[in-house]
This record gives sequence, structure tokens and C-alpha cells, in this order.
Amino acid sequence: MSIQMVFLECKQLLRSKWIQIVTILFAIVFTAILMIQHLALPETDGFTRQTASLLNILLFLLPLFMLTIGSMNIASDNESGWLGLLRTYPLTMRQYVTTKYIALCLVFAGIILFVFAVAFFVGSFFGGLKLPLFAISITLLILFIFNGLSVLLGCLAKSRLHALAMGLGVWSIVSLLFSYIIMAIGTFSSENLLHKLVILIIHINPLEWIRYGYFVFSEQTAVLGPAFYGISKFYSTPSGYFFFLLISSLWVIGSLIMATFILKIRGKRV
Repeated sequence: MSIQMVFLECKQLLRSKWIQIVTILFAIVFTAILMIQHLALPETDGFTRQTASLLNILLFLLPLFMLTIGSMNIASDNESGWLGLLRTYPLTMRQYVTTKYIALCLVFAGIILFVFAVAFFVGSFFGGLKLPLFAISITLLILFIFNGLSVLLGCLAKSRLHALAMGLGVWSIVSLLFSYIIMAIGTFSSENLLHKLVILIIHINPLEWIRYGYFVFSEQTAVLGPAFYGISKFYSTPSGYFFFLLISSLWVIGSLIMATFILKIRGKRV
């Protein structure tokens, strides 16, 4: 892997009409919702409706864009034959996957910075707009984890359409289906079983894992209720911080390792 390869991938991504459309759409939606909240609600500390809205925007839109665009970008290499050509060069699949991952992270980081800049610029005409510090940390966590998952999906997909379907499917599962499953089970299960199930979902659903991380590190675990006091107390300790970082890293590293393994297996079949 080299800087030139990463630069080339970033350049190709920025030329994509999908990236341009997503950037404009995200900037409009993000700025509009923040401005509505800013004008309608007073500035207060703690977990407010404005904070909840910002958190939901980041957790709802960013994973959707990353899972679809990232997976389609990699699947297009396989569909167009570009990946087959790259196999003839002294380029390992690990280098290819790492280059794609870094390029996706850099491009989406640039998009997010642009969107934040637009929001600040528009907000300056209405007395200034403040973004809490958690927005940066949450955004970075979403960036690292879901770009890794998008690389994995792109390596699994056989075409861009297949990648789009898989990206939408995974996004629907982590953002919607898990919540409905919990609500359905809660109608007939005991409170103790439901509590354990929710904790399990938090650890196996990257979206809920990131959401829970915000409540822990912003010291807003009180909104979760007394049922989560024990686990929240653990994650508020140095050992909990390390464990949280470990699981977050496993989402990224595990996705990239699996993506590399899949490409190697496919290369042997060709």
C-alpha cells in the first residue's frame, strides 16, 4: 500500500455521482434539522431533544450512506474486471482492502467536515450554532466501524446492485429490525430475560453499541434507567474503557480480515 494508491482511490470516489448526491443530501438534511431544533428549543445542558435529534441523524444517515456507497465502490471493481487486473500486479489482497478502507474513511471524513462547515455557516446567521463534543467522537466511531463493514459487504457482493441490496439489508437490520425484535419479545418474555437480551443486542449490534457508548462517555447513563446501572458502572471504569475500545476495534479489524480472506478465496477459484 502506498500514499499514491490511497490518493487515487480517494480521487475516484470523489468523482462518483453517488458521493456528490449524498454530500448535498446530507448537508441539507443535517443543517435543516439542526436549525429547526436550534430555533425551536432553548440552549440547555444534558441530554435534550436537540442532542437526541443530532445523535439520531448521525446514527441513521451515516451508516446508510457508508454501507451502500462503500460496498458498491468495491463491488464495481469486481464487476468491471478491475480487481482481476489488480491481481496481476504485485498487490496483495490485504493491501487492496486496507487501501479501500483508508480511502473510504478519508472521503467520508471530508464529507462530514464539509457538512459541519455548512451547518456552522448557516447557523452563523441565526446567532451561532453549537455542536456538542460527542458529535465528533460519535462520528469517528461510525466512520471506522461502518466503513469496515461496507468493505466486507463489497467483497461479498458479486455486483453493484447486489452490494446495494446487501448494504440496505444490513442497515435495515441494525437500525430497525433489532428494535422490533426486542419489542416483540418484550410482549411475552420476563423482565429479566428482556434485560439480558437488550444487553446482548447492544454488544452485537454496532449501531446500538455506538449509541450506548455515547451515553457512557457523556455520563448520561441516567436516561437508560436503573436496569443498566451495573453494566454502565463497569464501562465507566478504566477496564470498561479498554473493553469498549477492544470491541470497537474488533468490528473494524474483524471486517477487514474477513474481507481479505474472501478475496483470497475468490482469487484461488479464478
